[in-house]
Amino acid sequence: MSTDPILQEQLQKLRQKYAAMGQDLSSYLDGLLYSDYLTYWDYIHLDTLLSLQNPKTSFKDEKVFIVYHQITELYFNLILWEIEQIVDHSQLDENFLCTRLDRINRYFQQLVNSFEIMVVGLEKEQFLKFRMSLLPSSGFQSGQYRMIEICSTDLYNLVNAKDRETVDEQSSIDEQIEKMYWRSGATELATGKKTLTLQQFEEKYMSRFKEMGDKHRNKNLRRLYLKYFPDSVEVKSRLRELDELANVRWPLAHFKSAAKYLQKSPEDIKATGGTNWQKYLPPRFQKIIFFPELWSEKEKQEWGRTGLG
Repeated sequence: MSTDPILQEQLQKLRQKYAAMGQDLSSYLDGLLYSDYLTYWDYIHLDTLLSLQNPKTSFKDEKVFIVYHQITELYFNLILWEIEQIVDHSQLDENFLCTRLDRINRYFQQLVNSFEIMVVGLEKEQFLKFRMSLLPSSGFQSGQYRMIEICSTDLYNLVNAKDRETVDEQSSIDEQIEKMYWRSGATELATGKKTLTLQQFEEKYMSRFKEMGDKHRNKNLRRLYLKYFPDSVEVKSRLRELDELANVRWPLAHFKSAAKYLQKSPEDIKATGGTNWQKYLPPRFQKIIFFPELWSEKEKQEWGRTGLG
């Protein structure tokens, strides 16, 4: 009986693969023969996934709140996965970069569009009650989002605008991270003290942020663009889209949600983590721009105020 030549070639490649590890191919074929068929629910660990929602109250909309934030963190994880593929690529070319940037922008677009789940998908009365059981946790404590920022641009571009006269591109990683714009977002306005939310956040992530800042100091999306693709129209258009999605549309979606639930006369309701959401979320105050050389002076001055691009 003749053997399919394609199958013979595959078997030979498998022999070579396992021989290189000092292993016997027939043993692995036995394992394949006796193993059970893979199921969809086992492959994505569905039962585990559905067990990860643990509300702190009996309010039904709290599950919506939890699931939405879990989905958000999964998208952040995909964005980081794509960025790492870009910065670690040994022979980065325009096609690979644009393909990955398109993926990143689709993830961000999905996130921006999905925020309606938070804006109109929760009953205000339920939200304002179950949120009190979440103290002092806050969406501010999303470490993955800060990692996306660190991998995307120079730390200097993430420094508070008012501190950029004293902290420049030559400053140490510690000096730049000390002045990150988001740290002031969880600082008490009256006393200048760090909120418990910020203290917890820094304890968990700060060493990781410094490691990433060092790794990506000369190898982030902005640096790769400036070094290899400064004249590429295709790359520029995708980076502009990323800047607008991450630094204008995404924070504005957050602000829209916060304003609906927390804006109240005569005094706004405080966020669960004590964050200064009125000053922290609107992009017109922070003016965080990953790729400043891609925007005109007028566009930068009007950042977050009008439509871009």
